[in-house]
Amino acid sequence: MLVFWEQRLAILATPKTGSTAIESALESLAAVSIQRPPALKHTNVARFRRFVGPYLETAAGGPFTVVALMREPRDWLGSWYRYRSRDDIPDPAKSTQGIDFDAFVQAWCQTPRPGFAQVGSQARFLKGPEGQGADRVFRYENIGSFIAFLEDRLDFQILLPQLNVSPKAPMDLTPETLARLRTAAADDFALYDSLD
Repeated sequence: MLVFWEQRLAILATPKTGSTAIESALESLAAVSIQRPPALKHTNVARFRRFVGPYLETAAGGPFTVVALMREPRDWLGSWYRYRSRDDIPDPAKSTQGIDFDAFVQAWCQTPRPGFAQVGSQARFLKGPEGQGADRVFRYENIGSFIAFLEDRLDFQILLPQLNVSPKAPMDLTPETLARLRTAAADDFALYDSLD
């Protein structure tokens, strides 16, 4: 999470949407940069609106614009799947080694989810209390519009490094699994489809 005091801007770090690269490029400009632990770095909209936002607004004397990125839901799950296939995952219960993407998505659609598929939901991350979500959500796949927005607000040219890139892997889904995903992730697909 990055907070820009003078610009009254907060960038939330939706997991698996390039947040490490964004933080690397902009940390030196931010008044507040929370990168560790992951639970704080990836503060969701509900927690921001309940805890962080009111404090910032009281201290600054005005509201902050809250922005974030969202990835296409299937691609987002693919990024999680590939990330958790690395050799250096500290918790073996969260590893996806030996599991294909179709099985990972099937597991994500279950209730409860097994440990390796517990990655949350972007819709839950981005929707705040009583419908008060992020002020602007940009599509990860059109990150150029997000960068243009930030460059305009921060008056700074941004060059994003490639960091924390997940390894390549096949991302095939059977039609049945894709249909199940569309049902289980209906809120995520609806939110993503509503974005410009």
